[in-house]
Amino acid sequence: MKNKKKIVYVGLSADILHEGHINILKTANKLGDVIIGLLTDSAISSYKKLPFLNYKQREIVLKNIKFVKKVVPQKTLDYRKNLKLLKPDYVVHGDDWKSGVQKKTRTQVIKVLKEWGGKLIEPKYTKKISSTIIKNRIQKINTQLKFSKSKLKRMSDSKKISEIIESYDLQKFPHMTVKKIIELIEND
Repeated sequence: MKNKKKIVYVGLSADILHEGHINILKTANKLGDVIIGLLTDSAISSYKKLPFLNYKQREIVLKNIKFVKKVVPQKTLDYRKNLKLLKPDYVVHGDDWKSGVQKKTRTQVIKVLKEWGGKLIEPKYTKKISSTIIKNRIQKINTQLKFSKSKLKRMSDSKKISEIIESYDLQKFPHMTVKKIIELIEND
């Protein structure tokens, strides 16, 4: 007789996937079949900003990750409804929820898992990376680009493009070609 594979539940927002999420999914996959409890937009907005990607977009991404067996909606920050329905052998979550807004959720998960002998696995949180850090970096770059575009437009009204390029500090945006800078000026 074949052994039944263990069920592993992972609750995720998965707005901007990064290395930390992949570490969690790899750990979960080693334990059994991974079912993602994907937080709905309203569940996420109950404790932080609305995600960039909507539920359906995030679901499509997750369904195409090799470590994921199934994706189900998690309609609140509270895992208990999904856990009682699925009765997973394991719940995997980074150890970052031991304090902060998700501390109460963690306590509830531990309590409900005891009902059928499930276990909480908490891999070490991946330092220096989070969706919030990535979003803040994007926001900073966007702010810098808006300021720079505005500055270039003002300069273009009063100088030739060659003078602008010579006077502008291009080292701020080494990835941007001169052609792209000229396009920005001309299209603004």
